[in-house]
Amino acid sequence: MFLTSLNIWSKAGPVMFETIRLFATVSRAEFLLPNLGSLIMGLAWGANPPLSFTDAAILVVLSFTIINLSSAIGAQANTISDYELDTRDDRKKQLVQAFDRIGRSQLKLALVAEFLLALALVFLFMLIQGKSVLLFMWIAGITLGYFYSAPPLRIKSKSWLAPIALILVLAVFPVLFAYYTFASELNPLFLVSLAGLALTVYGVIVPTETRDYFGDKAMGIETMTVHLGLVKASFLGIVLLIAGGILTGAAFFFGFAYGPYPVLSVFLVAVAVAVFIVLRKFWKLYALSKEYESSKGQSSIAQEIVSLSAHNPQWIMLVTQAYSFMSILFLISKFLP
Repeated sequence: MFLTSLNIWSKAGPVMFETIRLFATVSRAEFLLPNLGSLIMGLAWGANPPLSFTDAAILVVLSFTIINLSSAIGAQANTISDYELDTRDDRKKQLVQAFDRIGRSQLKLALVAEFLLALALVFLFMLIQGKSVLLFMWIAGITLGYFYSAPPLRIKSKSWLAPIALILVLAVFPVLFAYYTFASELNPLFLVSLAGLALTVYGVIVPTETRDYFGDKAMGIETMTVHLGLVKASFLGIVLLIAGGILTGAAFFFGFAYGPYPVLSVFLVAVAVAVFIVLRKFWKLYALSKEYESSKGQSSIAQEIVSLSAHNPQWIMLVTQAYSFMSILFLISKFLP
């Protein structure tokens, strides 16, 4: 009996692990760290002493779970809606294979279950905190996240509306949700930092649209990058990244300056270095885009643009983690004696 049970568990373990891996792929597990960055930034600006460690831990876990469930729902909706397009993209082979192994009906069922779980958690959270704004923000965010890819709205195909939706879903709503978990009033410096984050987020998304530019254009999908063209879009990414870095840096600088440990503002050099490193990559992408335009569509340059912009997840990670580092320092400075 014992050996039979052991044999069943030995077989079930790898199957369960593989199922989790497949769902992590279609849910874009790489969003986990950016989501953590959103939580940390909201927490850093919203939490103030006195605050019990137990209360803080419960609120952080609930908030982070809701943010990640919502992110997974949006990613899975994207996986389902973009399946036909993704099958033609060799870079998304792993995503397509994961979708095929799970199955469309099973993924839709999981999406519904996640939605109901997230809704229950948000409702519970709203009751605990006594803040109806948390429920309204979640409804707005989940609706935009779902219909960004899903028909009939499919916001991603509407050039100027798509970036606004992305900024709200990826930056504004998650950070605001985490902020209002602890705060009840808006801090003006927090709004400046949020504006900086929003500009930065779309700035670092531009190379992702650049990577998909040639496929999107061929399929008639009018992202903002397709609408503007490679050169203008690449330059816009540079402008947004610089503006976002300046606003975020200024918010933290004044936050530290009016706090008990102004000397900690020296660590803003980490943000400056991260933005500078990414800007160098952006500038190279801009130069390649100009070269591609002047060459009248040379395929070798197009491939170089795709290859370079494929490294964008690393650039996103570098900038967002620099922001998270400053948020952690800012949070610690509030609770130091």
